[in-house]
Amino acid sequence: MKSSLLALIAIVCFSGTSIAQNYKFGKVSKEELLQKEHPTDPTANAAILYRETKTDFQYTQDSGWYMVTDYFVRIKIYNKEGFDWANTTIDLYKGDGEDKLLGLKGYTYYLDGDGKIEEIKLRNDGIFEEETTKFLTQTKITMPGVREGCVIEYKYTINSPFIFQIDEFKFQETIPVDKVSVTFTSPEYFVYKTHQRGWVPYNVDVKSRERTMSYRQTTQDIKAFSGSGIPETSTREVKFKEDIYTLELENVPALKEEAYVGNLNNYTTALQFEMSYIDFPGSPIRTFSTTWEDVSKRIFEVDSFGNELSKDNYFENDLNNLLSGVSNPEEKVVKIFSFVLNKMTWNNYLGYYTNEGVKEAYKKGSGNVADINLMLIAMLRKANLNANPVLVSTKDNGMPLFPTRNGFNYVIAAVELPQGIVLLDATNKDADIGVLRTSIMNWKGRVITKEGFSDWISLSPQIPAVKSAMVNVEIKPDFTVVGKAQNRFTGNYAFQYRQEYKSMNEDAKRKAIAKETDQAELSNVTFENLESLGKPVSLEYDFEVADAVEDIAGKLYFSPLVFMAAKESPFKPDTRLYPIDFGYPMKDRYIVNIDLPEGYQVESLPENTVFNLGENIGSFRYLISQIGNKLQLSVEFSINKSFIAAEEYGNLKKFYELLIAKENEKVVLSKA
Repeated sequence: MKSSLLALIAIVCFSGTSIAQNYKFGKVSKEELLQKEHPTDPTANAAILYRETKTDFQYTQDSGWYMVTDYFVRIKIYNKEGFDWANTTIDLYKGDGEDKLLGLKGYTYYLDGDGKIEEIKLRNDGIFEEETTKFLTQTKITMPGVREGCVIEYKYTINSPFIFQIDEFKFQETIPVDKVSVTFTSPEYFVYKTHQRGWVPYNVDVKSRERTMSYRQTTQDIKAFSGSGIPETSTREVKFKEDIYTLELENVPALKEEAYVGNLNNYTTALQFEMSYIDFPGSPIRTFSTTWEDVSKRIFEVDSFGNELSKDNYFENDLNNLLSGVSNPEEKVVKIFSFVLNKMTWNNYLGYYTNEGVKEAYKKGSGNVADINLMLIAMLRKANLNANPVLVSTKDNGMPLFPTRNGFNYVIAAVELPQGIVLLDATNKDADIGVLRTSIMNWKGRVITKEGFSDWISLSPQIPAVKSAMVNVEIKPDFTVVGKAQNRFTGNYAFQYRQEYKSMNEDAKRKAIAKETDQAELSNVTFENLESLGKPVSLEYDFEVADAVEDIAGKLYFSPLVFMAAKESPFKPDTRLYPIDFGYPMKDRYIVNIDLPEGYQVESLPENTVFNLGENIGSFRYLISQIGNKLQLSVEFSINKSFIAAEEYGNLKKFYELLIAKENEKVVLSKA
């Protein structure tokens, strides 16, 4: 499969487009504006016509070395579905220094009624600044006058002191990229490693050249008697070699959505620079090539992480009152987790460093992810439980493939109990103990112990989400089907129902459940425990289905699963590029009791069957029997692994085909 994919990419990459383009800012052509669809991907809603990134290094006496990166992007919008590509977000980091955004310009181009190119300038009312955390500010751009067929382009420069933490260069998006160009120029003193990922092959060209750089230097001669002097500014020149990394890619195919892919950006083609070492003349080499152990240790040593875990005086009295008379470890965890959930409100800011600081956040009752979850860990430790922070990368942040602090953007808690390690996230008011948001169940996290050691830990739940359904069915004389369904949900299933339905009124709940059940008319829809963590969510309703039974020549045909049978597989394509990410293991169980109509007898039943997917990856069981004038059906479907390799796709596709065919097999009744 991979070889055929690479062959296809090679064909695409070496086939030219029909438009001769000028890639200078402001030189949008009429041909670009007239283009109605993308030449190699007619389904595309938009396309990146050109993306250019140029990075080099400058030096000042006051600031030292800093990076200067120029960004330029030109995008074609084909239809309304592509309008989102007229918005962009620029991340500006703060810490020991801060990023500076310079020279932001943008235009939207379109053709007027006479075929003349018109332009609309990006102005201040389309630029918004938002402080996400004390370490990150985001500048958001909304391009003006966007319409079908337009072309937008914008450019800007970022001056950054963070020469050790360089943003990833992305070459692939969910829309086609016609051309992308990257130039990264670094002084010989800074040596970087490069890390490539993604399916599209590319080469990085590395060359060296001589550079002469001038910078201004201020000195002050000290007079012998007064101890003062007049500052003198002079211009100095220094010569050194530069390493120049360049690459160009053309006609990069769009990332295509696939069912249960998780975060598609995990598989994008990209390049990352990692600082390896610094070697200044006359100074010892300073190495930065690190292990994950080194990364974890450095994070732990930052005051807004490790130091926050040691603070406990601000909650000590509340904790003593909370745990009075409690000695059982599980009960301690439940009480502490519930206390933090109820007391603290997440401000929707990510990060593994505290923003407010745990003490101030506790007083205010709100904070970012680290404020809340480091506080939770401190309370668990104070209760003599073995609890540790776990560094996590959310799915939209990608998978951390090599040791870097930028690889993480979230922190949760891990607590050791007699039954094993349980993961906790106290920012999530709808989740039980051990249940995480799907967005943070991203491969593995890095757990850091009090002793400073670290190791990987799986973020996937060990206990599956379970749906149990008891359904009683009656076939009426007019062959309508009526009945009652009682459903019970645990784990991530319960979390999903709480998130979706807790804030709805009764009518909205009924309509939403009716949409899920599709064919059935529902009544008496009731939920229980949507507000009660630690208990399964229950859902009951009465139903009526008008066309579940077919009368053909006096014989009745119907699926014993009625409206609950799956109608189509999510896995239709013959091949698969990316792994399958179900998010969490799951188990669905149905017991269906069917009262047969008077005057009819069973002519044939579907055969009982059991089949498995791989070695303990998944299973399906279908057992049906007749007891007097009733049928009883037991169906159990399970996926035991939340993450399945793409190489297993063929087996998974066949598994679902067999499952759906079985669920839709008919019972046949004939007149007695």
